[in-house]
Amino acid sequence: MTGLGTIVNVLAILVGGAVGCVLNTKLPRRVADSVMQGLGLAVLVLGLMGAIGAAFVVADDKLYAGHVLLMIVSLAAGALAGELIGIEEKLEGFAKVCERRFAKPGESSSFARGFVTATVLFCTGSMAIVGAMEDGLAGNRDILFSKAAMDGITAMIFASTLGAGVLFSAVAVGAYQGAITLLAVYAKPFVSEALVTQLSLVGSVLIAGIGLNLLGIAKIRTGNLLPALLVPVVYHAGRAFFS
Repeated sequence: MTGLGTIVNVLAILVGGAVGCVLNTKLPRRVADSVMQGLGLAVLVLGLMGAIGAAFVVADDKLYAGHVLLMIVSLAAGALAGELIGIEEKLEGFAKVCERRFAKPGESSSFARGFVTATVLFCTGSMAIVGAMEDGLAGNRDILFSKAAMDGITAMIFASTLGAGVLFSAVAVGAYQGAITLLAVYAKPFVSEALVTQLSLVGSVLIAGIGLNLLGIAKIRTGNLLPALLVPVVYHAGRAFFS
């Protein structure tokens, strides 16, 4: 069944988020802060590991850097497009609509932050991209099943500190990964290993940015950087068209 990996992923986020919402009122503030800091460190390390793994290649006992220029162009062009479109503002607007309908009194301050943070984290990682593509290209769901376990735990921790906004990230994950899987089914002849690597590199850099945000080191508008993931696709499509 194509898309089963994404379905399991969505269910894991909903279950983990629901458990986190139950724990929300029972965690002391200092414990919640420590959990968020620890999670921020973990997310930052995962992002850096993914970026380094995708950017560097070992050949003939030497370390070579690849795809770095395209990554820089992707982030710059993606930021420009994202700011012009106002993606993060639109995500927050959607979160506000959900907030008015579903948030409990006193929860509104963290609802939008939980939705936006969880959505970007769950959607931009290399596992989301590669896993969804593997599901569509080869019917291999192992990556998405592993991601589902990680996302379920992360959703529980996020929801315990940021509230029910995290639950609504499941909608974005389902739409995003489902679209990639469906696209991969019809694009099998055109997908190269280089494209997958470059998508993973850009996605991992965005994950590192989320880690910096969670640690309070920076305030990176990661939602507005999401179009950066489209630049490698456009680049490879252009190369294929003109070659």
